Amino acid sequence: MSDQPDQNDSHAPFAQALDNAEALLGFRLERFLQSTPSEPANSEDFKRIATVHAFGDVWPRDEHLDVRTRALVSVTVAATLGTLEPLRGQLRIALNSGATKEEIVEVFIQIAVYGGVARAFECYQIAAEVFAEQE
Repeated sequence: MSDQPDQNDSHAPFAQALDNAEALLGFRLERFLQSTPSEPANSEDFKRIATVHAFGDVWPRDEHLDVRTRALVSVTVAATLGTLEPLRGQLRIALNSGATKEEIVEVFIQIAVYGGVARAFECYQIAAEVFAEQE
């Protein structure tokens, strides 16, 4: 018997994480995870590990924070850091998890106070674009 993990066993957490991401985001992530010819071979490892950690380990944790609350926290963090593309995803997750547009606007009001008005306003523009997608 080999000490190496079964190939199917190592793919199961990634497959589950991709399914969880689809349930949260409303679309599959594979198109964002494909490596380009200029990326090194271990880029696939990075993308797999990050995906499993976020969507396999963290998002399913609902004992103390429900998904809606976790999503609002994630919107706050992404906006405060100014990570615009991840912010789009966090906004989609928040809306898909039952957060209202009005609640999200309140998050940006809070960010303006503690993270800075310029950052909040810049990131709110992303929120307005995601709101428009929902129409």
